[in-house]
Amino acid sequence: MKRPLTAMKRPLTAMKRLRLSVRLLLAHLVVAAVGTLTAYLMVRLLTPRLFDERMAHMQRMAGQGRGVGRSGGPETRLRDVLLPALDTALVIGFVASALAAALAAVIYTRRLLRPLDALRHATRQIAAGRYDAPAQVPSEPELAALATDINTLARTLAHTETRRTRLLGEVAHEMRTPLTALDGYVEGLIDGVFTASPDTLASLSDELRRLHRLADDLSGLSRAQEGRLGLTLVDVDLAECARRAAVRLSPQFEDARVTLAIETGPPAPAHADPDRIMQVLTNLLGNALLATPAGGTVTIATRLDAGQVEIAVSDTGVGLAPDDLTRVFERFYRAPGQQRRSSGSGVGLTIAREIARRHGGDITASSAGLGQGARFTLTLPADPPAAAGRRRHEPRTGHTPPSAVKSPGS
Repeated sequence: MKRPLTAMKRPLTAMKRLRLSVRLLLAHLVVAAVGTLTAYLMVRLLTPRLFDERMAHMQRMAGQGRGVGRSGGPETRLRDVLLPALDTALVIGFVASALAAALAAVIYTRRLLRPLDALRHATRQIAAGRYDAPAQVPSEPELAALATDINTLARTLAHTETRRTRLLGEVAHEMRTPLTALDGYVEGLIDGVFTASPDTLASLSDELRRLHRLADDLSGLSRAQEGRLGLTLVDVDLAECARRAAVRLSPQFEDARVTLAIETGPPAPAHADPDRIMQVLTNLLGNALLATPAGGTVTIATRLDAGQVEIAVSDTGVGLAPDDLTRVFERFYRAPGQQRRSSGSGVGLTIAREIARRHGGDITASSAGLGQGARFTLTLPADPPAAAGRRRHEPRTGHTPPSAVKSPGS
């Protein structure tokens, strides 16, 4: 049974290898041949019968009363002349249909293949890395939709390539500073300019830690954007998490002479990873500290609203321009005018937003404008008391908890 099936598949495979124009021409010829063959069979089967019935009717009307179809009669001779004439007419009709089908196939194929060739050219341009040559949108709705998708793909790839190139440049820039410092210290030690004093070794250690922090942040960013962040979900009070994060960073606020206000409010139960949430809050508080000059105020507040927990970190610092409200979540982006009292890598907000989204929440930024301060709001789903009570009696499973909470400004 396999051989006949294989033999049947071979013509189909060969048919698929033909050009579209040839297949369209063959399709038109097949339609013309089927139509002509159907007409021929109908004519050959029905014409003699209808002819005899018509002649008999005419004879009855004329009162002749002779037999119909008798051998050698005038009706028989007339039928013998009529049928070959019909055959000839059908052959001529088939030839005319084939020519018309071929002409229609050529015209339609050219009309169809011209936009397809343009789309193929556009895809070759995209494959070659030239994303600024949009495909022409043809008039046919189906091809127009395909051309629109190709143009969308080109724009997306162009944006991705731009971000990739910018990422490489930013990583190189971030690495250049500590590497240059390390190179200077090492050369100084070799030339005898520096001595291996505790201060020199401490400076070397700081630059090495900066490189390690950059590597860790890039690794965390990669895991976050690939959806590989490990979460250990437990029942937590987000208001308590916010208070602990603020208390943990309060010495840094005191050193910078920035007031830290805590407005945690009532308990805010949720099912979340406390270590990851502390990482997010530490980043938000650290960035607010960096953006707020001495004498300013940073406020962290929590509240329950429509089944969600909102933790807002507000500051009276340099603020954000409207265009920066979304760009601050991009990798390595630093808003113009931001103060820098930290050697952070600039991916902390990107990782923080990914962590929030893995919890089913999000982080948004708002600001009245430059010099008007900024507000970052972490939104997470609240945990209903009934669900929290059920989980207290269930085994808790999850991924390995994260290693350490990032320092402010990372």
